[in-house]
Amino acid sequence: MKRAVLAIVAISTSLVAPGPLPSQAATTPATPPADGTFRTGPSLAPACSGVTIKTTDNAAQVVDDWPSGTTFCFASGLHRITETIHPKADQVLASDDGAVLTGSVRLTKWALSNGAWVTTGALPPAYPQTGQCEDNKANICYLGEQVFYDGKHLTRVASRDKVARGTFYADYAANAIYLADIPVGHAVEMSSTPTAIEPGGNNVTVRGLTVEHFATPPQGGAVVLGLGWHVYANEIRWNHAIGAMLQNADSAVLEKNWIHDNGQLGVGQYSTLKGTISANDISDNNTDGFWIADWESGGVKTTWSNGGSVTGNLIQDNRGIGLWSDAYDDSRTFSNNQIIDNAADGIRYEIGRNGVIADNSISGNGFGTGRGSGTSLWDGGGININTSSNVQVRDNVVANNVNGISIQSRTRGSGPWGTNVLRDIVVSGNQVTMRGGTTATGMVQNSGAAIPAGEVSLNDNVYILDSLAAERFQKTGQWYTAQQWRATGQDTASAFTIGKAILDATGVLTILPAES
Repeated sequence: MKRAVLAIVAISTSLVAPGPLPSQAATTPATPPADGTFRTGPSLAPACSGVTIKTTDNAAQVVDDWPSGTTFCFASGLHRITETIHPKADQVLASDDGAVLTGSVRLTKWALSNGAWVTTGALPPAYPQTGQCEDNKANICYLGEQVFYDGKHLTRVASRDKVARGTFYADYAANAIYLADIPVGHAVEMSSTPTAIEPGGNNVTVRGLTVEHFATPPQGGAVVLGLGWHVYANEIRWNHAIGAMLQNADSAVLEKNWIHDNGQLGVGQYSTLKGTISANDISDNNTDGFWIADWESGGVKTTWSNGGSVTGNLIQDNRGIGLWSDAYDDSRTFSNNQIIDNAADGIRYEIGRNGVIADNSISGNGFGTGRGSGTSLWDGGGININTSSNVQVRDNVVANNVNGISIQSRTRGSGPWGTNVLRDIVVSGNQVTMRGGTTATGMVQNSGAAIPAGEVSLNDNVYILDSLAAERFQKTGQWYTAQQWRATGQDTASAFTIGKAILDATGVLTILPAES
């Protein structure tokens, strides 16, 4: 049964294929609501009983001193983590008392110099760039030392002369940090420790913690999950690169966490078998200016992983792609996610195979205007299938994105499965709203990557359009109206209707009459 309800009210003009439209049967939406009632984070953690770690303790040393299977309860307050914690097998790192793990250090020795405040001696030696920045001239997004002023994240600028209130400049050659805001009487901190927690053993549990201010390098996580780990009911925020990273983390579960305002990406996954990313709120990530359109910034990115799922997450307002599967993901399922207002694609499925994208609610994505952004099917849409094979896109609500469903065949070389090609794509049972600008659904191809006949099938979908005469469909450079599109052999049993689509916070789509 389809997850979302489609209510159709007084449609004035429609072109409807044989067979009924989806019914208004009572269905409880399985996607998390975006209305503030979705609960995640430390308040969901159970009581903790075990070895107490006080705020004055060296947490890494305490954990190392106890055997496998020990439960540690972090006391209330701020724990400064100067060494990465490596829990042993079956250990539990937990709090039911509001513990905050921070990777920052206090900056207290300031002097006024030529109109700016300066402190010295806190920065590491200069290091080379990794990753790609939205601003590829300044190229400063990769630098990991964030600065916080009374808990507020300051924006890094590229030179001393650009320092203004709310910003900072870090001069690595001179080992100096400059502010315009008066530091006297305020808490000024700099992220320093690269990682909070990473594997020392298997089957570790992490729950009830707030993890913040770690100077994670690009593609690195503040919390790195290992084999069989269970990380749930945490808040992971304001770390430089990735909030939580599943890396060689077979059968790990990341669930019910609030993962927000991290510098590059909320959640990453690499080389993991049967990992589960479920029921998390992943919001407002890419605060440090990584390339929005095309360098793993935003909500979630998974690569080189097999099996498992990303399901039931709220993924919203990220400065990048909402949910991105890239580079040899195999047999992965993306389902029942609410994906809203991300700057690039809602879902991008790229160079993968045997994927299922089902029962997601995807709206308002792809309207970023930065470097490499655009409005064509080449730029993506609510759902973007790129040079992948055996992918099912079914029963999704795709409403009011820069495009509907974009299917791209690009020349992408070869990999472990041979030549990367677009094959066997089935798009069915979706409800796709396209009502303005150049919004379209269809397929595009490179001259060296022609799509063979019969390899892409769209059918049994419902399209909500501004006009039946609008050219909202595209096939390899040619634009079509609804009737013309059916004549190409696509969507012959689909419904095309005129109306105003309203998507509520639970993913229910209602079609009202078209405005006169």
